[in-house]
Amino acid sequence: MNQEGLERNAILAALPGAELARLRGGLELVDAQIREPAYQPGGPVSEVYFPLASVFSIVGMADDRAPVEVATIGREGMVGLPVFLGAASTPYAAFCQVAGPAAKITAAGLRQVLAGDGALHAALSRYTQALIVQIAQNVVCNSSHATIARAARWLLTTRDRAGSEDFLLTQEFLGQMLGVRRPTASGTARQLQADGLIQYSRGKITIADGPGLERAACSCYRIIRAEFDLITGTG
Repeated sequence: MNQEGLERNAILAALPGAELARLRGGLELVDAQIREPAYQPGGPVSEVYFPLASVFSIVGMADDRAPVEVATIGREGMVGLPVFLGAASTPYAAFCQVAGPAAKITAAGLRQVLAGDGALHAALSRYTQALIVQIAQNVVCNSSHATIARAARWLLTTRDRAGSEDFLLTQEFLGQMLGVRRPTASGTARQLQADGLIQYSRGKITIADGPGLERAACSCYRIIRAEFDLITGTG
């Protein structure tokens, strides 16, 4: 697999050549598709993903209610941290939110590389800290801020994770990620478009005014971005 392509992921880019070569031997390049699961609640986490341009959602569920997103993972991180932390399963689900390429390896293959306690172990430890900040700040955000500010924050975070101003997104999916009904999500998207911050057509979002969208976002975006900038340099 091409090393330059792998370095689109911040964790892989941080590895010295010899360690990346050991990991690369077990990696498979895949095209993650929207809603494709990485793991299911209570099921085994048998594979992990290093997104290169795709974005994954980590969601939790309660009773019969719709899933609620607790974190997004893109080119800054790895999907499958339970494996790194020594767990075989998790009560949460992970699935692809924005389609794109990712490098995949089996849980056993990752553990084999981690046994050396080298740069990958250190990079994943730092990334775990940043992800904890994201999850905790999302809890604060969901209970404290207006829907339109949360939507702006979510769109900016997705942009940062994918490394692109354009991505596919249905209003139904946006509502699910924000924990609101579809009419509320539709009204929010229309308002952001009317303000000239985004363009939305046929399920495709284009961020038209990044600085303006940042001004519309709640402070949670800047808190989360600062942590990821510190740890990985990818926002």
